[in-house]
Amino acid sequence: MSKPVKNLIASEYENRFKGVTGAVVVEIRGLDAKATTSMRTSLRSKGIRVTVVKNALARRTFKSGPLASLEKALKGPSALLTGPESAVLVAREIVKAAEAEKKIVLKGAIFDGEYYDGDAGVKKLGSFPTREEAQAKVVTLVLSPARNIMGVVKTIQEKLEKGEAIAKA
Repeated sequence: MSKPVKNLIASEYENRFKGVTGAVVVEIRGLDAKATTSMRTSLRSKGIRVTVVKNALARRTFKSGPLASLEKALKGPSALLTGPESAVLVAREIVKAAEAEKKIVLKGAIFDGEYYDGDAGVKKLGSFPTREEAQAKVVTLVLSPARNIMGVVKTIQEKLEKGEAIAKA
């Protein structure tokens, strides 16, 4: 491949992955055309983009950016998966796809600057809550004591309305 073509591909990678801070690397070698198309269609419907990359050019392009840690996973045939939302959602979806199609190899992922290696790492990332899920959990935890107190107050109010005495605790 000539140097101008390599530079063109590297430039395309820079444009395509600009602003991307989380991604998952997989190997889809061995999938037939029908399985590949099915997987890509399923992922695309969730906003996930699959890009087969040239490893050396991807490593060179990502070298100084937030995807630099993916260098460890960019060996052999590689496809980079990115989504409009969190890399956690991308990891969840590809783990589901890998369970259905055993030929998909989970090579690694990066999320918030932390690298997750191999199958176990991608599955671990997929088990994390998304930002929205984490926020909902925090709100629930904050409101739980208030709900408990409101339940006690409601019980006291009902007893007082019935004219019952309230015992000291």
